[in-house]
Amino acid sequence: MTNPSAYYPGQDLGLPETGVGSIARFTPRLGALIIDWIPATILSIAFFDYSPLAQALIFVGINIVFIPTLGGTPGHRIVGMRVLRLDGAWTGVIRPIVRSVLLMLVIPAVVWDQDQRGLHDKVAGTMLVRAPGIFSR
Repeated sequence: MTNPSAYYPGQDLGLPETGVGSIARFTPRLGALIIDWIPATILSIAFFDYSPLAQALIFVGINIVFIPTLGGTPGHRIVGMRVLRLDGAWTGVIRPIVRSVLLMLVIPAVVWDQDQRGLHDKVAGTMLVRAPGIFSR
C-alpha cells in the first residue's frame, strides 16, 4: 500500500481515483438504493397489500435479474454505476445472488473496507464502479 495520506478508494484494486471506472461513492449508492426501492414498494402495495417481506423479495429480485443482464440495477445504471467482478469481467449469475441476499441482511452492506466496498461485495467478489449514466457527471 502507498502513503495512507495519498490513498484513495480503489487504489489497491488498480482503479482510477475519479471518473469512469473508479469506485462508486456513497451518494450515488444511496440514490440507486432509493430508485430501486420505489418499484419494490409499489409492487408490494399493488400485489401484496404492502408486505415488507414481499417488498424485500422484490428488491432482491430486481438485483438478481438486472445485475447480470444490465451490469447493475436500474438505479445503478441511472445514477452511473456498474457492478463488476474484481477482474472487471461480467458478474455471472451466482455473484449477484450472493450479493443481493447479503445486501438484504443490511449489516454486510454498511460494513465497508478502505476501498469503500461493502462486505456483501467482498464476499461476492464484486465492486461497484462509476459508469456513464443518465445523471452521472
